[in-house]
Amino acid sequence: MRAVLWLLVAVLAIRQLAAVFRLPPGERLTDLDSWTGENGVLHLNGSLYDTHQFTGTPFAGLALKPLASSAEQSLGVAWTFGTLLLVAALGVVVARALPGTVSRRTSLLAAPVVISLLMLSLPVRNTLNLGQTSIIPVLLVLLGCFAARGERSSGLLIGLAAALQPTMLLFVPLLWLTGRRRAAVSTTATFVACTALAWAVMPGDSWAYWIHHVAGAGLGAKPAGLANQSLHGALLRFGMHGPLEIAAFLALAAAVTGLGLWRAVRYAKDGQLLLAVAVTGCVAVAVSPTAWQHQLLWILLAVVGRVGTRASNRMVWPALVVLAMTLPGTMLLPNIEAVFPIRDNVLLLVALTAACAVPFLPRTSPYWQNPVPTDYATPLPARWERVPFAPFWRRVVTRPNLLLELLAIRVGYSVYAHIRAAATGGRSTAEAHGRTIVSIEEFLHIDIEHWANHAMVKLPRLESFLNFYYQSFHFVVPLTILAVLYIRRPSDYRWARTGLSFATLLALVGFFFYPLAPPRLMPGMGFIDTAHGVQDLAHPDYGALTAMTNQYAAMPSLHFGWSLWCGIVIVVLAPKWWMKALGVVHPLLTVTAIIGTANHWVLDAVGGATVVAAGFGLTYLLAGRRELSKTPQGPLHPDQEPGKPEIPAGRRGPATTPHARSEQSAQA
Repeated sequence: MRAVLWLLVAVLAIRQLAAVFRLPPGERLTDLDSWTGENGVLHLNGSLYDTHQFTGTPFAGLALKPLASSAEQSLGVAWTFGTLLLVAALGVVVARALPGTVSRRTSLLAAPVVISLLMLSLPVRNTLNLGQTSIIPVLLVLLGCFAARGERSSGLLIGLAAALQPTMLLFVPLLWLTGRRRAAVSTTATFVACTALAWAVMPGDSWAYWIHHVAGAGLGAKPAGLANQSLHGALLRFGMHGPLEIAAFLALAAAVTGLGLWRAVRYAKDGQLLLAVAVTGCVAVAVSPTAWQHQLLWILLAVVGRVGTRASNRMVWPALVVLAMTLPGTMLLPNIEAVFPIRDNVLLLVALTAACAVPFLPRTSPYWQNPVPTDYATPLPARWERVPFAPFWRRVVTRPNLLLELLAIRVGYSVYAHIRAAATGGRSTAEAHGRTIVSIEEFLHIDIEHWANHAMVKLPRLESFLNFYYQSFHFVVPLTILAVLYIRRPSDYRWARTGLSFATLLALVGFFFYPLAPPRLMPGMGFIDTAHGVQDLAHPDYGALTAMTNQYAAMPSLHFGWSLWCGIVIVVLAPKWWMKALGVVHPLLTVTAIIGTANHWVLDAVGGATVVAAGFGLTYLLAGRRELSKTPQGPLHPDQEPGKPEIPAGRRGPATTPHARSEQSAQA
């Protein structure tokens, strides 16, 4: 496993290198080029801040000056490889700084996992593309806190980080209040010495940065842009300007700093120094006048905090942080105007919650090492002896965490929509496949699309109803069923959700390998597009709907597939006959709508039914029967692992669940 994870690290590193060097010379390492290029600010005789291209401290400019004489091409290659080495070093330091006692397995696997997450994170990808230096202050602080020998050397490293990024001075009160006062003094002295050196060598630049631009607060283009994930940037985006915005920013920054540092000191004294450092870094992100995307690595480090007393809730906070740090906000939240303030500031909100709100568990909590275990159901025997194929896939009787489930559904659908939109095979291929479908249906005597389409057009009320049904119920009905199952029947919710997920994944395979033009986009066949209006069949790639979705992702039909899934779930689980009847009506109306509106062929519906059947089949093969025993199996004892013989009751520790206590009472 360790070898596989390190191989993954190597693959991600190669991928990042390829992503950088594949860009044209004028589009890669743009920040580095603006500093050290032929017309870069480090070559100019004037101030570093005349063009607003350089936003670092004067000491950072002084440190970068020698690079201006390097060959631009070789510098870019060396800079990119050097950044990857810094990321690897950062991952190793973080892995060795994990709080508490970790197992040998965790210690072996932690470093490649951390490096992989860093490689995938938005800050590292942004840093590599721009040629930024933002990883260096983070690494210096972590080396000062976890690797340096002696408090003076620790303060020297953190002071250098503060000289490069002044908000790192927030670590001084953390050091002081946790008893490392010599390190706090050394940090301050190093920062003052580096700043004084830069002031002596570059007095004009130092005056411009510290006085004229108020410690760099006025530097950088578009501070109100989405790239600035700080409180200052958020207030500007909300429309506040002038003295009112400055007063609000200072008040909020003071409150966040006080509360965040108080929490960081608590976690440091509790033995969770890495979490304390991450919380302090999140405070620095929020209160900095500008916190660009490449400066937000501190948020990812907050993933080490443990949240929740139940084992089933432990993954909520790590999943939220990792998703926020690896995916754009448009994938996390839908394109609805009401959620734009959250979507546009999602990284800032995660930093604020990590600094001020998330109730991280202390190590003294009884749930730190032993959270409340999950209750599992006893599966009923399957028809075939080898089913389930994945015995470790144990059926949980309680409902999953709602936030984690919503995130998984949203991200899963975003990935599905992205892959579906990218699975274009070209117009000629899609139309050729369409003619093949027509030939097969003619041979089978099921080519009813043209007749159904023109018959529906002659009945305006039926046409309006089926158009409305086609456009409105595709998402509403499946989501409603999932919501009802989540509330009323959690174990069946997991079964139904898994079957739907497998069916959707299998449909993506069809979209990729068999692009198919729907009837309404087949030229010369006389179909009428009732739902979307007249299309330009001479240039269908530029039709009105192409910007919304892939027009050639027709086989299989997920309109019918999802409706059939709804019908099966209702028929199997509904308690009353009329509910089961409604479950049958929904896929019948859907198949009528998709054929009558000329959006799908009959064989597309057959394909949709096939992937749904395969989805339920895979769920059965991997997890076993849907039905569960009425007697719960209870949580897995810490001394028992899946696949090992059950430990006799008399040799186990004390019962920790109501089910175990009732068993002991019955035995007594």
